[in-house]
Amino acid sequence: MSNYESAHGRLPPAVVYGKDGQPLYSWRVLVLPYLEQQGLFAQFHLDEPWDSPHNLPLVEQMPYVYRAPGRKARLLPPGHTVCHVFVGPGTAFEDPRGALLSDFPDSTVYTLLIIEAGRPVPWTKPEEIPYRGDQDLPPIKRIFKDGFRFATAAGSVHWFPNEESEANLRALITRNGGEKFENGWDFYR
Repeated sequence: MSNYESAHGRLPPAVVYGKDGQPLYSWRVLVLPYLEQQGLFAQFHLDEPWDSPHNLPLVEQMPYVYRAPGRKARLLPPGHTVCHVFVGPGTAFEDPRGALLSDFPDSTVYTLLIIEAGRPVPWTKPEEIPYRGDQDLPPIKRIFKDGFRFATAAGSVHWFPNEESEANLRALITRNGGEKFENGWDFYR
């Protein structure tokens, strides 16, 4: 994500849309050149949806970075990932063009960018986790029984334990909510 932002001046959009406004594919496809996957990226027909006759077979070539870790990988169907982003008002992926890192008043250090949890989806499919601060959090399926990993917009990876509060998760999800972590929670410990 950081390398994409350096090259393009903004984060990738969560979903790439076609000229007709229909969703085509996920951010996971856009960042391929920055994951040393230029060859795979070049195989995509970027003007076609993820499940077009040409693009659908590329699901089988999922890069290792999108796989579940270790033995957890066997829990997911082939070509599926649980690497997701939150989309919706206040999230890092609110802007359909991709966010500017200068638009993170809560700090990139304390804003969740990628979560390793959620419903398994084909890695090219443009399906992310919806978020609205005024609604209940959607259920977040976890591949670990005691929590999940997440990456911040600053590029660091952390653990979010199940016993941590929903308020702290919401504070991480938003880039501009001004929330403070409850109970002095420090995700660096």
